[in-house]
Amino acid sequence: MARTLITGGTVISASGAQASDVLIDGEVVAALGRPGHFADIASTCDRVIDASAKYVLPGGIDVHTHMEMPFGGTSASDTFASGTVAAAFGGTTSIIDFALQRTGEDVRDGLAAWHAKAAGNCAIDYGFHQIIGGVDDAALEAMTYLTEHEGVTSFKLFMAYPGVFYSDDGQILRAMQRAGGLGATIMMHAENGPAIDVLVAQALARGETEPRYHSLTRPVEMEEEATHRAIMLARVAKAPLYIVHMSAQEAVAAVALARDRGANVFGETCPQYLYLSLEEHLSKPGFDGAAYVCSTPLRSRGEGHHDALWNALRTNDLSIVSTDHCPFCMKDQKELGRGNFSKIPNGIGSVEHRMDLLYQGVVTGQIGLARWVELACTTPARMFGLYPRKGVVAPGSDADVVIYDPRGTTDISAATHHMNMDHSAYEGIHVDGRVHTVLSRGRVIVEGDAFTGSRGHGTFLRRGLSSYLL
Repeated sequence: MARTLITGGTVISASGAQASDVLIDGEVVAALGRPGHFADIASTCDRVIDASAKYVLPGGIDVHTHMEMPFGGTSASDTFASGTVAAAFGGTTSIIDFALQRTGEDVRDGLAAWHAKAAGNCAIDYGFHQIIGGVDDAALEAMTYLTEHEGVTSFKLFMAYPGVFYSDDGQILRAMQRAGGLGATIMMHAENGPAIDVLVAQALARGETEPRYHSLTRPVEMEEEATHRAIMLARVAKAPLYIVHMSAQEAVAAVALARDRGANVFGETCPQYLYLSLEEHLSKPGFDGAAYVCSTPLRSRGEGHHDALWNALRTNDLSIVSTDHCPFCMKDQKELGRGNFSKIPNGIGSVEHRMDLLYQGVVTGQIGLARWVELACTTPARMFGLYPRKGVVAPGSDADVVIYDPRGTTDISAATHHMNMDHSAYEGIHVDGRVHTVLSRGRVIVEGDAFTGSRGHGTFLRRGLSSYLL
């Protein structure tokens, strides 16, 4: 088995920074030592990587991606092959994607379909959450089976998209009760879908068809109300609740209140809600705003949402930054909604840029180095049953390691990104800092601008229960 020694770097963990050398034996971290500690064995290592003046951190874990997901008459443009390569370039070494069950379909068939999509195609390790699009007795039994036998321990429900994924309050309560009994986690898309559908129909009837109306017909109140309702249902069911892709400060306030009361309620946000806005992006002239259609929608910067989200990341009222990576090209995909904003496929591609964009919070003083790693690596592992195998550089953990150069720079552009998209929502954004080298289970898969990994290197992650609960 190959041995790799990383020397001269500063290891960043959720608890702080420490100058340390890292010895990797095969696929796992063997030991950490003070600088120079392994000098006597360096010559016996297969490779020595100089990380001087760089950070050494655990590989990023993106717990919210949608590779090859069918939606809105098309499918997400990244395959598991292209999407995981892009993730690797961005310092993400594990993803958790969403297996899909729609109303009338069998949950286990949905999981099998996602295994078939991913197997042999991923450049990095991957796991699955399970979307439950039809809560009935069979689905509830499947939740038990997946938790106890398949390593799928989190289940996503939707308060939005009636007729596709939507569950009513009674169905949600039943699923939450089952999850609570299993120790599994419920993930919630919290928007009031039936009310949104009314607002959408009314806007279209008035001739309001431009992309910006996607946000205006999904107002803050729709996210706030659904978040509060989900929290109350989880409280009755005694189930852990994880609210995905939060964008509105009022909804985050509901999560903060529940957490202050000791509830196992957690919130996630995404880079688009920290950097992009209704005014600057979704309201671009013509059809250009379609590139920024996602749900929950981009919010108004003038209303203070962006600053509130950064503050919630500092206080842990928001615990994780993921991407909700669901990319669609403008040509032939986003264009399906030209003349009708409600037909624009919902999604933004971010899996390659999450670590860099969140690091900008370190550069600007919004968060510290340890919090960066906690939000992007360690808490995702703990929240979704992967810790301590993932999320930390420590003896016995998988050797998923990112060497990050704080002196490097990146200018985000569709011309240079590796996602299968013909545009970038972050076009032209200058990033201070750059991924230098990425190791997945001890193998170097990215060096500078070169991908040195391989399709099929990634393995399926059977996850345990959350170790982040109160």
